[in-house]
Amino acid sequence: MPLTKNAFIVTKGPIISVIVALLLVAVIYFAGNTKPPKPEPTTETGAMAGGGGQMQAAIPSLDVDSFIIAAKKGMSQHALSEMQAIDQKLHSVRDSAKLAPLFGQYAQTWKEHKQFPLAAYFYSLEAKLEKSEKKLTFAAQLFLDLARNEHEASVQNWEANGAIACYEQLLELNPSNDTARLSLAECYFGTGAAMKGVGLVKEITAKDPEHAGANLLLGQQGLISQQFEKAAQRFETVLKKDPKNVEAMLGLAEAFKGLGQKDKAKALLEECKNLIDNPNFVKDIDDYIKTF
Repeated sequence: MPLTKNAFIVTKGPIISVIVALLLVAVIYFAGNTKPPKPEPTTETGAMAGGGGQMQAAIPSLDVDSFIIAAKKGMSQHALSEMQAIDQKLHSVRDSAKLAPLFGQYAQTWKEHKQFPLAAYFYSLEAKLEKSEKKLTFAAQLFLDLARNEHEASVQNWEANGAIACYEQLLELNPSNDTARLSLAECYFGTGAAMKGVGLVKEITAKDPEHAGANLLLGQQGLISQQFEKAAQRFETVLKKDPKNVEAMLGLAEAFKGLGQKDKAKALLEECKNLIDNPNFVKDIDDYIKTF
């Protein structure tokens, strides 16, 4: 499972942002507007005080109605006329079966006018009413992709919780969907609910101890909490089955660096340079090695 599709990390094409990916490999917090949270004493078997993180508690809530009003201020009259026509239909309908397609139409209109957070919101309303796994997955992923690149804290937190709500309903409909379970875990990590995330990932590794995505995620959490030995074990588990998994190699290199085994870390980073044939990536690796 490619890490860059499942962690809160900004990427540019095939190049992994070394500043983020090497210092805190695929850090499970929202990149952009926040500083990394202090490492919590989170373990795979222990408990962390409270259920959420400080970041979540400090972020103000977002009022959707105000968000919609603000979004409309910058729109053309033609776009506003489209919105108004759908608004009138929405206000006149009481049957949920008829509301769902209108929400979908509204979402598509927001998307066409580049208002992607609101598109995700109305896609999610449509998906929840229809109880559609496919549409819930689409809305959740859209929310998650937006959250990864959002710079406004309140919007970012709202997007993350939008993804969480979709993934939670998705798992109610299909409890065996481990892809959704892993994505939900990442959302929990991103909003500070670390132990919820760990619990979900452990459900996956209980069934499949060598699950690549789950071990990558637990390895990343080990880096964040500076449990470097546990992190190394997780990344090594991935590399046993997939020796050229660059994400696992970068993670293991960072774990080795944290354990003081800098020669091993450098050797892995050099190997990564050979696997990623990109001069910018190679330069970033070389620059990072110089900081050892």
